[in-house]
Amino acid sequence: MIFTSCASSDRSTNQSAPQIAANGAVNQLTARENSISQKAETASSIVRSRPQLIKKAAISLTVNSVDKTVDAVSQIINQQQGDLIGLKQQQPKSDNPRHTATIQLRVAENLLEPTLEKLAKLGTVESRNITAEDVGDRLVDFQARLTNLQKTEANLQKIMDRAGSIRDVLSVAQELSNVRETIEQINAQLKSLQNQVAYSTITLNLQAAVSSTSSQPAFGLQVQETWNKSTHSLSSFSVGLLKLGIWLIVYSPYLLIFAALVYGFNRWRRTHSPRLTQAPESTTSE
Repeated sequence: MIFTSCASSDRSTNQSAPQIAANGAVNQLTARENSISQKAETASSIVRSRPQLIKKAAISLTVNSVDKTVDAVSQIINQQQGDLIGLKQQQPKSDNPRHTATIQLRVAENLLEPTLEKLAKLGTVESRNITAEDVGDRLVDFQARLTNLQKTEANLQKIMDRAGSIRDVLSVAQELSNVRETIEQINAQLKSLQNQVAYSTITLNLQAAVSSTSSQPAFGLQVQETWNKSTHSLSSFSVGLLKLGIWLIVYSPYLLIFAALVYGFNRWRRTHSPRLTQAPESTTSE
């Protein structure tokens, strides 16, 4: 009995030792996973705490020469390694004699303020404003959806590799195609937001300080303009008379009837007016 108890105790100790070691290994793995998850949560909170802003700026300048300022803006864009998005110039007209231009450019987010300072030195600043939109939540949402869809894609690929029948393979392939299409769409939206955060847009409005139109046209141009206006006036008057004649011809029956009524009324009045004047004289003589 003593030997049996000793042997059983040795076996129990030998069996409990691996279990303890396994439990210790599991605990170590669990602690390691917890530490990793805590670090991941901390990193995600740090990423979320950093604002992801889409910045847009607008500045209006009054300059002496719009053309020279446009050339200077091109040089500033090259210095800041930016991009010219759009350029629109409006030449002087009679109603708006000033030369104007609108330029849209894009620079890196950290170069927004220095670029605005350089642009402000090109003329007199009339207005200046900067707007910012925080898209941090949208970026985090897109990244989470993208990660989940990529896991779903991997699982569907595994299921497709194990699928036996053609029907199952086609069904999984269709679902896999839909998931990949959604991944491409979300990835494109994510890159677009990241690009807008990394680069800021500036809208520059330029206006010339002095009117660029000439003070007085040449003598020949004045004579030609007067001749054109007079001939146009004569043609308009002739057309008006022609229209009036057509209206009179169309309404001539009514005009004749009206003239006849007026003529008959005047004649009746003339014939009856002597009788009316004689009747009071006869009464007074009696």
